[in-house]
Amino acid sequence: MRLTALTLPVLLALAAPPAFAVEDSTWTDLAAQLYGDRELLDGKDVIAIDAPYRTDNDPRTQVAAQVAAPPGRMLGKVTLILDENPMPVSAVFEMDRPQERFFFDVTMRVNGPTPLHVVAETTDGQLYVAEAFVKTSGTGACAAPPGTDPELALATLGNMTIGIEETVGGSASEKLSALSLRQRRLDLDISHPSHSGMQMDQISLLFIPMRYVENVEIDLDGAGYVDMTGSISLSENPQVSLSVPGQTQQVDVTMTDTDGTVTHASKTLPGY
Repeated sequence: MRLTALTLPVLLALAAPPAFAVEDSTWTDLAAQLYGDRELLDGKDVIAIDAPYRTDNDPRTQVAAQVAAPPGRMLGKVTLILDENPMPVSAVFEMDRPQERFFFDVTMRVNGPTPLHVVAETTDGQLYVAEAFVKTSGTGACAAPPGTDPELALATLGNMTIGIEETVGGSASEKLSALSLRQRRLDLDISHPSHSGMQMDQISLLFIPMRYVENVEIDLDGAGYVDMTGSISLSENPQVSLSVPGQTQQVDVTMTDTDGTVTHASKTLPGY
């Protein structure tokens, strides 16, 4: 079952902040490598993360977040980081059109118990961070055997299906006052084995070469909207959802993987 996009106030009300017994040294090191001496501001009023505290499916765990820029600022980039994954920077959403609000929901491999961080960057360079924690069964998702036969996976590699849903809004008064910001939820299903390079072929017992979704370019109504950079943290046959403006009429998606395969999908949406 796919997660439902909630408004930021609702998610903030439902989410309980995680407690860490010791300082998260992995995050300290990652933050220094990724952002240097730039200040990471508390994002508790900006970012609401929706992730399971304990996942029952390590290779396919849904992680979502609702982000609302502080007053007077616009969002330019949102980054999902799974601290203890082999490739921690797991998905980056870079916006061609700065947004006041942005929602994403993506299926990830969670390799083991890990803190996760969502970092939102505004167009004026401010960084806001929020954190959560995901426990796993300890099966090592990035090394788990593929769920489909590799040859069959190659036959459909790059196929994409685009869907559209209404994004759940807030109260009636909020919807009325923010009608111009009303959003829809775009769902994108990508057929791709997302080989991590850590998986073993169950017949040959050789490691399967790394091959994953490297970039997903989403254009709306003939202009750039969001570019998503992927990683080996993306699940097999990843599902990606994100918010789009309610008036969107045409969606065009281009997927590029690490082997250089490029595929396209398009959809015309009904009027809003």
